[in-house]
Amino acid sequence: MTKAEAATRPASSRNYPKGERRRAQIIEAALTAFGQVGYRHASTVQLAAACGVSRAGLLHHFPTKESLLEAVLEERELQDDQHFFRTDGDPTDGLEYFASMIRLVAHNQANPLVVSLFAVLSSEATTTDHPARPYFTARYERARSQMTRAIEDLADRDLLHSHVAPSELAVNLIALIDGLQVQWLLSPDTIDMPEHLRSMLRNVISVELPL
Repeated sequence: MTKAEAATRPASSRNYPKGERRRAQIIEAALTAFGQVGYRHASTVQLAAACGVSRAGLLHHFPTKESLLEAVLEERELQDDQHFFRTDGDPTDGLEYFASMIRLVAHNQANPLVVSLFAVLSSEATTTDHPARPYFTARYERARSQMTRAIEDLADRDLLHSHVAPSELAVNLIALIDGLQVQWLLSPDTIDMPEHLRSMLRNVISVELPL
């Protein structure tokens, strides 16, 4: 098995030591629980039951519910970066960046719990006392910065349509992607997220994106 193939296998099936494997299983189960009921409504007892461990066993790996939430969010972002983006967070090639974004959105469409996790937690995190608020604040700042660099690359190469205002594009595209996720969760049979995103990008970028 190649390194790339191993990286795409579910965390619970990798050849980790027992403690690390259990930790990975807990993170996977918590991702499901947080995506279904949110952070506030998921008790440590419920999380432990969903993970197949005792409450003491859960707290052995994650002393607080906040630390488990942080691990879930970090794992989701790590998987996105490893599997879909080839630029290590530095989108020097705007075409490849947006092609990767479409691949990521297509992957998320096949994994509704991932989309639900983001939609539920990002909404909850708008309250000032939510433990995930710093994560989502930093995540959106990072996303806007990375997308802006990708857009600047396209503008420098004269690959944007003449009507496009580059300064407003990152915020608008992120809003589009987040809005598509909510609409898709409500109407999965009528909303095709990657196709809508590709269609919108055709109105922005003057050449076809690579597959």
